[in-house]
Amino acid sequence: MRHVLLDADGVLQSLPGGWLAAVEPFLGDGSAEFLEQSWADELPALRGEGDFLVELDRAVQRRGLDLDVETFYAAVWNAIEVSPETVGLVHRLRDAGYGVHLATNQERYRAAYMRGPLGYDDLFDVSCYSCDLGAVKPEAAYFARALRLVGAPAGDAVLVDDNLANVEGARAAGLAAVHWDLTQGMTALRSSLAELGVRVDGPGD
Repeated sequence: MRHVLLDADGVLQSLPGGWLAAVEPFLGDGSAEFLEQSWADELPALRGEGDFLVELDRAVQRRGLDLDVETFYAAVWNAIEVSPETVGLVHRLRDAGYGVHLATNQERYRAAYMRGPLGYDDLFDVSCYSCDLGAVKPEAAYFARALRLVGAPAGDAVLVDDNLANVEGARAAGLAAVHWDLTQGMTALRSSLAELGVRVDGPGD
C-alpha cells in the first residue's frame, strides 16, 4: 500500500458550526430546506457540468431575497477550517515515502479556492476533484479516473472518507478504505491505516 487518498470535507477540513449555522444568518427560516435543494442543484456542477453560482443565484431569487450570491457563496462555501492534524499527517506520510492525494467531490469554484488560497495543490502529490474527472464518488468511474491520474493500481491505494457510501464504493472498485472523520481523532486514523500496512509515526490527538 503506497498511496493514500484523503477526502476533503470531514477528513481534511470542516465548516465551523456546520452548514446550517453558516446559512441561517442569510436565509433565516427555511435554511435547512434551502441547503437540501442546493446540494441537489450542485450535483451537475460536481461533475464539471453547468455553473453552480448560476444555480445558487436562481435558488436565492426563487426565495425573493435581495442577496449578492457571490458574497453569500464566499461566506458559506469558502468558510473552510483546515485541520492542522490532518495536514501534519499528510506531511508525515509524504516524508515516509507514501503518495498522498486529495479525493473530493467539489464544483469548480470551491475547487479553485481549495487549490489556490488553501494551498492544496502544494500540499498533495495529486488532487482528484470530481469536477475535473467528470464523475463523483462513490461511482466506479470516479475511482478509475482518480487512480489513472495518480498512476497507481487499485490494490496499492487506500481511501480515507467520512461518507460510508464512498468507502463502500472505493472497496467495490478494488481500493482499501477507512471510514473516518475528524471527530474520531488522529490516533484512530493512524491505527486504521497501520492495519492496512500504512505506518507513520507522529503526535496523537
